[in-house]
Amino acid sequence: MPCGNLTIATVKISAGGMLNRVWRYTIRTSILEDYEALDVCDMNPLALFLEKQGFVMLDGGLATEMERNGADLDDDLWSAKMLIEAPEVIRMVHSGFLKAGADIIASATYQASFEGFAAAGYSAGQAERLLSLGVDLALLARESFWSFTDHRRGRLRPLVAASIGPYGASLHDGSEYHGSYGLSRKQLADFHRPRLEVLAATEADIIAFETIPSLLEAEALLEVLAEYPAKPAWLSFSCKDGKHVSHGELFSECAALADQSDQVVAIGVNCTSPEHVSALLKSAAEVNSLLAVYPNSGEKWNASNNCWTGDGSGSMPVQEWYDLGARLIGGCCRTTTEDIAAMRAELVEYSKSEIA
Repeated sequence: MPCGNLTIATVKISAGGMLNRVWRYTIRTSILEDYEALDVCDMNPLALFLEKQGFVMLDGGLATEMERNGADLDDDLWSAKMLIEAPEVIRMVHSGFLKAGADIIASATYQASFEGFAAAGYSAGQAERLLSLGVDLALLARESFWSFTDHRRGRLRPLVAASIGPYGASLHDGSEYHGSYGLSRKQLADFHRPRLEVLAATEADIIAFETIPSLLEAEALLEVLAEYPAKPAWLSFSCKDGKHVSHGELFSECAALADQSDQVVAIGVNCTSPEHVSALLKSAAEVNSLLAVYPNSGEKWNASNNCWTGDGSGSMPVQEWYDLGARLIGGCCRTTTEDIAAMRAELVEYSKSEIA
């Protein structure tokens, strides 16, 4: 879909007979006129955004917006549950983030895994179709959004990221916030390989490895990513303070590791309290890759009660983060479409002065 002058996309959305309903969308799309002189298929997918606007706006809390729209995610599959029960809600949430100003929307596959779907009673073939469906829904939302002339005014054609969460996310016990799984690098690579194989075969523009809690899991992901050399990715870590990832290694050490990969175009932190972000950015100032930040609201996840607790920080100092080198900026859990719209408005004005 990213290339060509006109696309007629008709997608039949089902899940191998698991759903009682079938969603079909036909979308007429054309690419932005500014792309005519550029071979966007052969370049870093983020480059045009940096050249034209100086930053890349990420989306916010996908599950947060699902719940705001009435979804019940109290399930081991979490947001991936909606791939089975209500894919139209996922597409609606993606559309909301695009309208709020997101340049990239991440698929609802963060907590989707073959093991998780198997535990819920679905076959490997059904799990594969559900993973692909997660990307298809984001692609459909993007093409529908882009089909309206008003949405193209002052914007670049948004990208779709195929989201891959850590092993701990599949356990649904909060262990992505400590990373102490007791698994080897090989075991982690074997866990991630099948779903990356599926997601790398989709039309997603980039792979998003998100909320990675440890150096070991980052090593495993980079090993598997190298098996798909044509796929660009970003690698983002969950961090427990201003220096360390959740498992305890230095964030600077993890960033330096990711920076060695030619496929990694951005390195960052997500689902981390905003109060730690500036210090983390300073600690990674030496990396050559772009820096990404998309923190949560500052609340803490209580795995025992399956809920967020505490107060949010109430502050997303995006200008400060931009000055410290962040170029991919957005939100994670408990951040909303309103938060993304506010951050984009601030970045648009601030980056203009910086570029000038």
